[in-house]
Amino acid sequence: MQKITPFLWFDSNAEDAAKFYTSIFPNSKVIDTTHYGSAGPRPEGMVMTVSFELDGQPFVALNGGPDFTFSEAISFQVNCASQQEVDDFWTKLSDGGEEGQCGWLKDRYGVSWQIVPSALPELLRDPDPARSQRVTEALFSMKKIDIAALQRAADEAPQI
Repeated sequence: MQKITPFLWFDSNAEDAAKFYTSIFPNSKVIDTTHYGSAGPRPEGMVMTVSFELDGQPFVALNGGPDFTFSEAISFQVNCASQQEVDDFWTKLSDGGEEGQCGWLKDRYGVSWQIVPSALPELLRDPDPARSQRVTEALFSMKKIDIAALQRAADEAPQI
């Protein structure tokens, strides 16, 4: 059993969200669905929880009502090996949501995601502070991260 499992509070669309997420990530599936009974507090028969996995990472989604909503204070980082992966996850997760800055987006359910290519931390850790600073400046001008543009920024010759 996983020690820590992210638990997501939705108003009434936990099942839709779980199906949406499992359709995007490889090796993902809905595991179990529970329903409210006559004791409430939501209508009898309504989906209460959905247990699911995203690429092996367990999650639970709850239809808890409108009392709480998501914010950018919590996000899920998706590590991507290539620009194609960045593009695919960005397109699918932002569909019906909002694009943010520096690889952040909110999906149609209000959950925040960071779509991060593995090249980004490597470029930011460059031992030459001028190179990493140029990468940082380029990153701040982006919504979806463009690996080639970050590499060009790193390789730019300083202006004299």
